[in-house]
Amino acid sequence: MNDDLSPRDGLDDMLRDYFKPADTPGALATRIVRSSLADAGDLAEFAGRLAIDATGRGVSLVRTGEPREAASAEARQVVARAREEIAEYLAGRRVFFSVPVDLSAAPEFQRDVLEAARLIPFGEARPYAWVAERIGNPRAVRAVGTALGRNPVPLIVPCHRVWRTDGGLGGYLFGTALKERLLNLERHTPVIEGSSATRVVCRLGCARSRRTRPEHRVVFASVADARSVGYRPCPVCRPPAR
Repeated sequence: MNDDLSPRDGLDDMLRDYFKPADTPGALATRIVRSSLADAGDLAEFAGRLAIDATGRGVSLVRTGEPREAASAEARQVVARAREEIAEYLAGRRVFFSVPVDLSAAPEFQRDVLEAARLIPFGEARPYAWVAERIGNPRAVRAVGTALGRNPVPLIVPCHRVWRTDGGLGGYLFGTALKERLLNLERHTPVIEGSSATRVVCRLGCARSRRTRPEHRVVFASVADARSVGYRPCPVCRPPAR
């Protein structure tokens, strides 16, 4: 045994060797950046292929295809606002939609289902059974799935946040691959951000938060965390208190 090496020194060396990080593959950072850019480009391209219909009351249809001319000036304004908010959402710059929707053409049962789905917070998911219980019809799980599958305004009404009861993704109008990407996007997008200059905390996408300079931007896990260090909720976007 080497007299110059104490048992403690030997243990430290062994732990350092055991927990030493593996060699980083060449150009890993470049590959990660390229992958992220490809994902962002794919979602931006998808947003550009959306056809959005609206009435003066709100968005009535979101599908892929050729856009159609809105019937009125009010409807054109709704379409423009919806297109902007959807693009921001898909780019990870928005966590809520403020554009109104018009579900008046949907059957009453489907409207109830879609209104329940709108209550699911950004970044979270619920099973079909949760929606069925929420609308007071716990045995209508299959019918809930059908109603969500025919959602006229996907993305804005987040039916992608509803999964099968067994934990499977379930179907999606735009395909399960996109559904998985949307859920992954939401898992990695911060929901609450504040300004160290104004001490106000907003939901990501709020018009007020857009004026925050990068050096003043602070991300929080919750409004409670923000309150604990002296921030107050934005009166415009009203971030959830939980």
